[in-house]
Amino acid sequence: MLQFAWLIPVLPLLGFLCISFFQKQLPGKSAGIIGSLTVLGSFIISCGLFFHPASGGTEPVTITYFDWINVGSLKIPISFLIDPISCVMLLIITGIGFLIHVYSIGYMAHDDAFGRFFSYLNLFIFFMLILVLGSNYVLMFAGWEGVGLCSYLLIGFWFKNNEYNNAANKAFIMNRIGDLGFLLGIILMFVTFGSVQFSEVFSAAKGFPDNQTTIVAITMLLFVGAMGKSAQIPLYTWLPDAMAGPTPVSALIHAATMVTAGIYMVVRSNILYSIAPSTLEFITIVGMATAIFSATIALAQTDIKKVLAYSTLSQLGYMFVALGLGAYSTGLFHVTTHAFFKALLFLAAGSVIHAMSGEQDIRRMGGLRKKLPVTYFVFLIGTLAISGVPPFAGFFSKDEILAKAHMHSELLFFLLSVTSVITAVYMFRLLFLTFFGTFRGTHDQAHHLHESPAVITIPLIILAILSTLGGFLGLPAVFTEHHLFGNFLAPVLSTPAITSLAEPSHFFEYMLMGISVVALALIIYMTYDRFAKKEMVPSLSEAEFKPWYRVLYHKYYIDELYDKVFVKPLYWLSDVCYKIFDIKIVDGVVNLVGKGVVRGSEVVRLAQAGSVGIYIFAMVIGIIIMLVVNLY
Repeated sequence: MLQFAWLIPVLPLLGFLCISFFQKQLPGKSAGIIGSLTVLGSFIISCGLFFHPASGGTEPVTITYFDWINVGSLKIPISFLIDPISCVMLLIITGIGFLIHVYSIGYMAHDDAFGRFFSYLNLFIFFMLILVLGSNYVLMFAGWEGVGLCSYLLIGFWFKNNEYNNAANKAFIMNRIGDLGFLLGIILMFVTFGSVQFSEVFSAAKGFPDNQTTIVAITMLLFVGAMGKSAQIPLYTWLPDAMAGPTPVSALIHAATMVTAGIYMVVRSNILYSIAPSTLEFITIVGMATAIFSATIALAQTDIKKVLAYSTLSQLGYMFVALGLGAYSTGLFHVTTHAFFKALLFLAAGSVIHAMSGEQDIRRMGGLRKKLPVTYFVFLIGTLAISGVPPFAGFFSKDEILAKAHMHSELLFFLLSVTSVITAVYMFRLLFLTFFGTFRGTHDQAHHLHESPAVITIPLIILAILSTLGGFLGLPAVFTEHHLFGNFLAPVLSTPAITSLAEPSHFFEYMLMGISVVALALIIYMTYDRFAKKEMVPSLSEAEFKPWYRVLYHKYYIDELYDKVFVKPLYWLSDVCYKIFDIKIVDGVVNLVGKGVVRGSEVVRLAQAGSVGIYIFAMVIGIIIMLVVNLY
């Protein structure tokens, strides 16, 4: 199966080319079918690689196809790295990506740019596959930039709305800030190691002592890139605004692909990070801050997609905390379970929006479980999974992160536990306000309420099954000594010095699970009583908000702060540069040259007045000058 690895990214690329060039000739929903089948083909080959002996072996397999860049000592081939990490990411990207493609056939069926949408989706999948398959940092960076470009195209897909264009610009610009750090990290890496190939860099890095200054600098710069792509403080504000794109785009970006690129990069670079404990500590702090900060914001949001967006930020913080603790397999395990239930939640939210004729405000919903039974059921499963209710997927991965955090720091464990409680509160608030109580929408919306077609609900059901069973890939030690997910990744992951080799006791595990179940039961009861039984719906009037609620509703006014501190000063500086440098200096020099030529011409043309006497006088003067020159 290794000989077909090149087809994994090439198939979506072919789909992109085919749809782009022939979309006007393609009948009906052919663009969606072509786009879906190409990703399905990549998924099938990825499954073959996953079960190939090389994928779980101790030695990763590098497949080189041809040289890309060969300048002096810089040699960068187009080559793919097949190992447990890349195989897991391939299955997530192509598997979830295929379900999102199928879902999009129904969701985007009536959009005028149906073909263009699928061409962008396929291109996005292609670049994401390049990112995780590349065997060197430059190829990874090519995919990294590619998904940034595609996210810009997809977020601003409905470009006739200027707000959506602004959201796309915001995502693109903020990612460029992080990407600059990533690029500087790659340059410093090449200067230090003389190579950007994973195998050569990691082999050379093993000889460096812990917290060596250069290694810390490289890992910090790489993490700056991860902060932008995976939306960590302070480069996170683009992610909620990315909700401007169609709902399948939100699922693709927020669940399985783009935002997990930073997680993948750190896991792939685990050898570098393991010898940079200072960087790992910094990652833990940033991840924890992002997790609890974004979770509190989600408590007050009323847009169904915005709640899920801030939930994504919080869960990404969880993942980075795991990575910062050196628990790389735990972080990737949560990436996997999160891909299942977050894709499910976003797509289920899309089904609700589809039924509500585009309405996204949960204050104008309510009572939808009777009209949308399948959507309600799968949304309930997604909510149970992300809240950590056993035996759903999120319970096992979040429990594992909490256990690792407790081994490192009781304060960290406490903060993560508080974040977990907040997650359950805002998710059940979202569930009950959307599906319980009385319907609060318009008469026209009530008249058109209906369950989504099978092309939308079938992917939801599959994701619901994965969200239910996915956690059994990583059962805790109290149930079995064989952690399937961790054992699969173990051959390619290092153990940093800061990670304790001791595992939490069985008593602690049972206590953690017991307290979690009791706390979740209380949260479910309290949120049900408040939002379903008493129907305490947030006011539509901002004037009635309590001060603390207003602060959370406006996201701590961080966007306004960035606007005053960064955006407006840059606009002012640009205006000054335009008026002084562009107009007075650049344009002034150009205009001065033009005016000089005109004025000089006015003087010179006086010699061409048509007077024969002047011409004879000029000839005589010329003859005298030539004689004098020849004489001396």
